[in-house]
Amino acid sequence: MPGGRLTQQERRQIALGLADGLAYAEIARRLDRPTSTVTREVMRNGGPTAYRADLAHRATEHRARRRGQAASRAAEAPPQAHGRDAEAVSAYEELLTTVLMQSGMPRMTARVLAALTLTDEGSLTASDLVRRLRVSAASVSKAVGFLESQGLVRRERDERRRERYVVDDDVWYQSMMASARSTAQLVETAREGVGVLGSGTPAGNRMENIARFLDFVSESIARAAEQAREILHTRAAPAPAPTPAPPQTPAPERTDADPQGDTDRGTDRDADRDTRP
Repeated sequence: MPGGRLTQQERRQIALGLADGLAYAEIARRLDRPTSTVTREVMRNGGPTAYRADLAHRATEHRARRRGQAASRAAEAPPQAHGRDAEAVSAYEELLTTVLMQSGMPRMTARVLAALTLTDEGSLTASDLVRRLRVSAASVSKAVGFLESQGLVRRERDERRRERYVVDDDVWYQSMMASARSTAQLVETAREGVGVLGSGTPAGNRMENIARFLDFVSESIARAAEQAREILHTRAAPAPAPTPAPPQTPAPERTDADPQGDTDRGTDRDADRDTRP
């Protein structure tokens, strides 16, 4: 199975396979690549409907250059906490940013959220973010404003009166609840459409079905988020210390004298005397 990065020709074959409606597994089989490689390639470059081989190839080269720059910065950075590999952390931060962007988040917003999420403290100042991301203070401020409006980030003052941007452990619960509320608003809007279009008409029926579907989804999201909320506050249990092995009892040493054997032999001699005439 070939390794390394996908070639431009392989990307064109992926594009052709998507155009033909082939599954990722079938495309991967034809390329002799793992299915996960094809899936990741497509999802990082627009998804199955927007994937373009040449654009994907250029984007990959651009990411490779950025990774090289990130690795260079990581080499200059102070040692990471907990013995982490600085280059691996930088690469993972880029991956998380990409996934957040695929969910619909603007690039700078995704970068700020990823940077905050991957800190042990869960908070950074504006100047921290400017240095870490190498962007302007205005870019950071705009991204934080969007995240704050979505309930993903909050502001607080530290002991030096500096404003810090904080991502709480509860952030994904708040995000899910915000999504549920947004969906509930769509439900109300769809039901208003039923009244305007007329109940029982084709368009009215469509809006009624949309409202029922979204209502079910909204309630399910809110209920699941409430039930699973405590998971976000679970702390990993420390690894148990290895149990020491019990001391081995030494086996008794064997000697030439065998008391039991001597007894048996004495019993045999007595039996011989009793049977002699």
